Amino acid sequence: MNVQRHKRRRPMAEINVVPYIDVMLVLLVIFMITTPLLSQGVNVDLPKANAQQIATQDKEPIVLSVDAQGNYFLNINSDPQQVVTEETVLTRVATALQAAKQQGSKQAVLVKGDAQVDYGKVVQAMVLLQQAGAENVGLVTEQPEPQSR
Repeated sequence: MNVQRHKRRRPMAEINVVPYIDVMLVLLVIFMITTPLLSQGVNVDLPKANAQQIATQDKEPIVLSVDAQGNYFLNINSDPQQVVTEETVLTRVATALQAAKQQGSKQAVLVKGDAQVDYGKVVQAMVLLQQAGAENVGLVTEQPEPQSR
């Protein structure tokens, strides 16, 4: 009888890193393409779905409201129910933000847009606030109604 001896292979103890390098290169390319796209537009801290309520601060936030017709209302104006112009928004908000900065505190800035208003009008409101010196602009939303199943 001819008995063949089979050589037993020892397990390979090396890790093949080529697939990991391929994945890392793909991720690098993706990030290189998407990073310039993220820096365009208006800097806005978008609210999350079912967001937690913002912790109350000592100062009342500056709220720029946009109604369904696209009119602006400013809560720090002498009459908050009066329609204000873009120039008024710029001067009032810039003054309030400068006063807060001099006191060493941060002033929250929010946009409250009507659901029926044109999206471009809300973006224009955020641009106005950014031009007035607001670093971060938040959007005011309502909590969604619980859906019954």
